[in-house]
Amino acid sequence: MNLPSLKNKVAIVTGSSRGIGKAIAIQLAKSGASVIVTARTESPTDNVPGSIQETCLEIERTGGIAIPIVCNVRDEHSIINLVTQTLNTCGKIDVLVNNAGIGNYQSFTNTSLKQWDLMLDINLRAPIILMQNVLPGMIKQQSGSIINVSSHAATNIFSSTLSSDTSDEVKIIGQSYGASKAAIERLSWGLAAEVGEHNISINVLKPLKPVLTEGFVAQR
Repeated sequence: MNLPSLKNKVAIVTGSSRGIGKAIAIQLAKSGASVIVTARTESPTDNVPGSIQETCLEIERTGGIAIPIVCNVRDEHSIINLVTQTLNTCGKIDVLVNNAGIGNYQSFTNTSLKQWDLMLDINLRAPIILMQNVLPGMIKQQSGSIINVSSHAATNIFSSTLSSDTSDEVKIIGQSYGASKAAIERLSWGLAAEVGEHNISINVLKPLKPVLTEGFVAQR
């Protein structure tokens, strides 16, 4: 992929310790951007490999600029701290990629309200808070780009063939995940029209089939 030069641009990529977010962070850095690499922890977890430190090292090995900042996107104060640290370090934010997300591969009747809260907190509320804190600066500088990562589940039905369920019966699953991604698509569409006059683009990156990232496999 060849992107236009992003020299002197500053980009935040959430959930960039592995998977899609890591790939986006690396590509942005290759195009010249200074990339804020952020995820919930600095170290790999027991279930999945990858860390923000590892992503930064990979970027730096090829001559790119990367800054690791820990951010728990379920915590509003942590999000505000991420934006504040970025502005204090880099002076501006040109690109925001809302990639951090979590899946749910259970049926509607087996999904608890607590699981719904988790899904909406990470997949919808976190991007809202990030955009609320980043957009004022973008409007002031009259430029910016926001990319919200969605899923084919926003407009398609999930079946249990995507989960770890080994039974022969195929079940319909993932309504909470699909609903959260449909919501971010609608928000992106409307917000793009609202802030377009300020030379700010808001786009949705929507994989058309499941991407077997480390996080996806661990959540199945």
